[in-house]
Amino acid sequence: MQLQAIDYTSPTAAEDFVKSLRETGFGVLKNHPIKKQLVSDIYQDWQEFFADESKYDYRYNVGPQDGYFSPKVAETAKGHTKRDIKEYFHYYPWGQCPAKQKPFLEQYYGEATRLAEELLSWVEQHSPADVAKHYSQPLSSMVEGSQQTLLRILHYPPLKGDEELGAIRAGAHEDINLLTILPSANEPGLQVKAKDGTWMDVPCDFGTLIVNIGDMLQEASGGYFPSTSHRVINPEGADKTKSRISLPLFLHPKPEVVLSERHTAKSYLHERLVELGVLPA
Repeated sequence: MQLQAIDYTSPTAAEDFVKSLRETGFGVLKNHPIKKQLVSDIYQDWQEFFADESKYDYRYNVGPQDGYFSPKVAETAKGHTKRDIKEYFHYYPWGQCPAKQKPFLEQYYGEATRLAEELLSWVEQHSPADVAKHYSQPLSSMVEGSQQTLLRILHYPPLKGDEELGAIRAGAHEDINLLTILPSANEPGLQVKAKDGTWMDVPCDFGTLIVNIGDMLQEASGGYFPSTSHRVINPEGADKTKSRISLPLFLHPKPEVVLSERHTAKSYLHERLVELGVLPA
């Protein structure tokens, strides 16, 4: 099965998009409002950032989790023992950010967040009544004024051949949040797990936007919308010498939002960050 790109401008876009999310956990959009040039400018800016030693001046703050995470503190996917081969920067409008990189990033954060909120409203509109009754409040209101939505700039460095055996760029995992918005990266590698257990390549045509369900939406919908496993595999051949930049936006509700009888957004996030080894138990 191949994921098909949905035209954002189509009159049936919302319905088609939510159907794709329901069936695969993912949706791919084309002709969306985020400009290719903005994404391209960010990729270039952050290639320079990750190549410079000054990145260590922006080490992450343990509590709020903003700033630079080196490969030595990168995540280990839940259920895995090998640390992912990556480094990344966490951007929040209120957090630290190098001055040179901030203008494009600030613009992108605003545009991507607005689009993510619209897509969440599509999910809400096309949720069956017996699913919508699980929502403690309208989905779109869960993120209004949220300070938790995270933009992560990921850098997968070129592979040197001395990587730990079994380590890959991003082990199979599910996202924590409601929805994740991701412009197609500058290199292939993202795969999603189908219902039959096989792995599908996600289209990487530059200009398309990849959207996937996170665990919080799965929790809030009583499991109707599945949070699907995905991974970033290591490249083969000449592609090993290329680095890969990725720009996921993780749409997070306000901490006090009730997701289910078991969890608020705050308690769910804390539990998962401990599992990932990002926060101490």
